Amino acid sequence: MKIIETLKKDTLSLSFEVFPPKTDSGFESVKEATEKIAELKPAFMSVTYGAGGGTSKYTLNIAKNIKDRFGVESLAHLTCVSSTRDTVLARIGDMKAAGIENVMALRGDLTPELMDSDRSQWPYHHAVELIREIKESGADFCIGGACYPEIHPESANQKEDIAHLKEKVDAGCEFLTTQMFFDNNLLYNFLYKIREAGITVPVVAGIMPITNAKQVERAVKLSGSFMPQRFKALVDKFGSDPAAMKQAGIAYATDQIIDLFANNVTNVHVYSMNKPDVAEKIQSNLNRILGK
Repeated sequence: MKIIETLKKDTLSLSFEVFPPKTDSGFESVKEATEKIAELKPAFMSVTYGAGGGTSKYTLNIAKNIKDRFGVESLAHLTCVSSTRDTVLARIGDMKAAGIENVMALRGDLTPELMDSDRSQWPYHHAVELIREIKESGADFCIGGACYPEIHPESANQKEDIAHLKEKVDAGCEFLTTQMFFDNNLLYNFLYKIREAGITVPVVAGIMPITNAKQVERAVKLSGSFMPQRFKALVDKFGSDPAAMKQAGIAYATDQIIDLFANNVTNVHVYSMNKPDVAEKIQSNLNRILGK
């Protein structure tokens, strides 16, 4: 089933993101974790790709396993950074053969090695080019894309960022998932601006539960996320106590999601970091709200 069918319904949905292992030796433990999350029967699960496409084979294996064994719709990430056109087309073919119907089309992260390389001959420099490639390939995928409530780190300003976002939607992107954010007002302001710009596709709110203090620095480094004072106080108070920080982080994420649902943001995607216990606790906190 195509995810867009779920996102367009006037009902609340909760989904989770998982990531593949970096090596063969880690596959079974990661597979087990993703299966435990799949047992929660979320609206769908996304499977990331890894920097530079280094874990692409595991992405497909996990996405197919989630869909086939647990009946949970999967969203396989696909990145194009540094890839040849033949490689991208081959991966599109592999997804079709595996029965995957949903793809998250992303440029991918520029690793330090890629940043220092000659990019002039790359066939893809932006996600919009990958989206066009998927559409032109004839693959009947539901295509998702990323958006940034706090502006893409490489954009000069939000107006430019939203203009590029509109290009992705016009190219065939059917829904958008946000980068993590910790202040819901940032999302509400962003939604107003993109609707004014003519972007009407569903937007899925991406929420990252911060369950240990070390994640804060990583979240800021990855996305430049604004940390509201309320969240900083939580980390200052509980960051040195792992169990307390985990409970407080889950509570904060739950509170964010409840506020989003109450303000008509109907679809939320949790970056669960392959932690079944965190995913289960958040879903349990929301069971009556979700009608489960």
